[in-house]
Amino acid sequence: MSQPRTALVERKTAETDVSVELVIDGTGMSSISTGVGFYDHLLASLAHHGLFDLTINTTGDLEVDEHHTVEDTALVLGEAFAKALGDRAGIQRYGSAAVPMDEARAEAVIDVGGRPYLVTDLPFATDRIGALGTQMIPHALESFARTAGFTLHLTGTGSNDHHLAEAAFKALARALRQACEVDPRRSGVPSLKGTAS
Repeated sequence: MSQPRTALVERKTAETDVSVELVIDGTGMSSISTGVGFYDHLLASLAHHGLFDLTINTTGDLEVDEHHTVEDTALVLGEAFAKALGDRAGIQRYGSAAVPMDEARAEAVIDVGGRPYLVTDLPFATDRIGALGTQMIPHALESFARTAGFTLHLTGTGSNDHHLAEAAFKALARALRQACEVDPRRSGVPSLKGTAS
């Protein structure tokens, strides 16, 4: 790739103020601050295991609950990936990974070609992991996939919700890294249509 695959996306509403800076071809460095501790942990894991450099600063109406903060951060992160990937020429496009974490196991299969869709099966047993409601995890993934233009299938099993969520984000990170990798044999968009999506 001749151009650096980077993006800076900002979004401000009456509910949240989000800034995301992304370097796809990074080293896994991150600085994440959303005010929702476990969400920060998951996003830092995404950066670390995907080797993306990622800076996220979100302030939101946490006095209401974490919903708007988590959702809007995911929306802006998806926009950043879409922007950084550009026309998506010369990439692998598809990626998959399975990751264990103690008793938990998660598998991610992804297409970053511009078609937004999510299929997820993460059977959480509790309502919350720290300050993050477990129902917000699939919602964040759907928001991310929609604005990024990614088809994502993410499934897992496990009896510890912390382990299940972390394994899921690590699997997503590794599959996403693979899909975004430059394909030295590919000169154009990896689609028979000749355009993304």
